[in-house]
Amino acid sequence: MATGKQVLRIKLLSLSLFRLKSLYGYPALVKRFSYKDIKKATSGFLRAIDDLGYRGGSYKAMFQDGFVAMVKEIEVSDEDDESFYKEVQVLACLHHRHIVTLCGFSMGARRFLVFENMEKGSLKEHLSDPLRTPLNWRTRLQIAIGVAAAIEYLHFFCDPPIYRASISSSTIMLDEDMIPKISDISLSNGDETTSCCISRECKDQECKDMIFRLGLLILELITGQSSDKGGVDLVQWIQEEKSPQSVHKMIDPDLGNNYDPKELKSLLNVARLCIRSVNMQSVYTTQILWFLQKKISIQQTK
Repeated sequence: MATGKQVLRIKLLSLSLFRLKSLYGYPALVKRFSYKDIKKATSGFLRAIDDLGYRGGSYKAMFQDGFVAMVKEIEVSDEDDESFYKEVQVLACLHHRHIVTLCGFSMGARRFLVFENMEKGSLKEHLSDPLRTPLNWRTRLQIAIGVAAAIEYLHFFCDPPIYRASISSSTIMLDEDMIPKISDISLSNGDETTSCCISRECKDQECKDMIFRLGLLILELITGQSSDKGGVDLVQWIQEEKSPQSVHKMIDPDLGNNYDPKELKSLLNVARLCIRSVNMQSVYTTQILWFLQKKISIQQTK
């Protein structure tokens, strides 16, 4: 009779050979990498990626066959083998334009998740690095809408719903086409039981926290200020009665006058709603996404 560890190994082997259908219809392979492969691809873990907000180190990896990826280490103390296996299963099944794709994993003395490479780095780098070309207004709008669409997907199109994802400029990654993708998603106790959301109503505190963080992210896109360090000030500012009159002082200088005042007003209204969501009995994620798309006139590509 197979032992628990043998059963787990069989499951992992099956997962590593399981072909998934990606968002674009092409088969994607969730591959199991050896620790040796991971170490070599990251040059002995020297290619560190800063400020990704993950539970362990993050590295850029260049594998021998030319495959380039982001590798994220999971602290062994965080979960047992079965929990890690379950996390790999869930992440492998996430298929959305604005969520990074899981390409593989590695487990043993150290555990790693291998994700698609994000060529342009984090949103934070583009907002704070003076050597980078500033993001234009249209790109900022598309980032806000894309992240909101990903949150809607996690809340209402995943079974069970996923309510734990880090939403910040540090964890929003940009691909070569400047498409934003959430890069830090984890499971919680509530995610382990199947549930069905008939109404798209968000009452769970973790769900509200994600909406709150979306509001902060939108404010960061508008002001260029870091929500990690200056989040409290941004929250206070957006809730002040005089915030509409002082917006010209807060808008990112890199934008100059190259923005649409009506779109800016709509974006501020969405940010204000998101910030206030933590104190509301319920909030509707789809309403936020609809408002963004309708008022700003950018349609999300499915």
